[in-house]
Amino acid sequence: MKRRQFLQAATIGAASTAVAAPAIAQSMPEIKWRLQSGFPKSLDTIYGGAEVISKFVSEASDGKFQIQPFAAGEIVGQPQIADAVGTGTIEMGHTCSYYYFGKDPTFALGTAAPFGLNARQMNAWLYHGTGNDLLNEFYAKHNIYGMPAGNTGVQMGGWFRKEIKTPQDLQGLKMRIAGIAGAMLAKLGVVPQQIPGGDIYPALERGTIDAAEWVGPYDDEKLGFSKVAPYYYYPGFWEGGPAIHLFINQGKWKELPKAYQSILTAAAGYANNDMLAKYDARNPAALRRLLGSGTQLRPFSQEILEAAYKAANEVYEETSAKNPDFKKVYESIRAFRNEEYLWFQVAEYSYDTFMIRARARG
Repeated sequence: MKRRQFLQAATIGAASTAVAAPAIAQSMPEIKWRLQSGFPKSLDTIYGGAEVISKFVSEASDGKFQIQPFAAGEIVGQPQIADAVGTGTIEMGHTCSYYYFGKDPTFALGTAAPFGLNARQMNAWLYHGTGNDLLNEFYAKHNIYGMPAGNTGVQMGGWFRKEIKTPQDLQGLKMRIAGIAGAMLAKLGVVPQQIPGGDIYPALERGTIDAAEWVGPYDDEKLGFSKVAPYYYYPGFWEGGPAIHLFINQGKWKELPKAYQSILTAAAGYANNDMLAKYDARNPAALRRLLGSGTQLRPFSQEILEAAYKAANEVYEETSAKNPDFKKVYESIRAFRNEEYLWFQVAEYSYDTFMIRARARG
């Protein structure tokens, strides 16, 4: 081809590309959805996941796909999100699946199971261990399509008004904790209380409850728990790597153009990694501030951990015997966890243990 012919062809090709791009964009429909978060705006990291998703989707679709996030209670309350998504009252919810344990215990496994997966293992199970497929097989019964859209990392064991040294100290303890973790601790004498995040502080202050768990140092500092409960326990063995889910009305999801489905999936994936990174970055300084203001940091004793582990396995056996959906999902988690720790003990645990000891030596 002569040089003049080549340049003419290139010019025509560039022009056609320039015309085609807007034509493609113009062919996409304008869609406006509402996204109900299960969290207040004051908890900027966990509520922020909804904002991250909305911003990502808008920018990636050139403003054609608009998602408006709402804080907890602005449309429906946290306990109503799963039902509201399923019935189409709202298109989406950004929430923890285990809040809907009362509807079906299987919901709990979408977030965290006591002595279950840590954050990295949870992501591995969800994305590459058939976890999200199994959950969506279950969620479909409630007209919901779900995908991971956040993770806090392993949580703290919570705030206590008195020291807890043995399983006997748990007898009669009124604690803000719900779902399958509440069922586990109930076997040890704890009286579980289901209380939304915004109501925990006054309940602790008045002595209506004796203990409460939320997330970790960054969020817990914001909620002021250290002012009314001096003992801060770790680890939160019931939440090794809790996932926050994006619940989408199944009909609305199926109606979305494939391009929008891909954008939304990518947005949720970004929010999933972003939230975990934010907590990992913000928790250390928050813990230092809490300790500097008088918080008493305490580990759960080995005796308590062993008793809780035994109780958790009893709950799993009892629930699996009555609920085939729960049994199917839990058995997948258990098998995946066992394989993961076969690997984690080789490299991750060895490396982290050395580095923790090296830090202690200065």
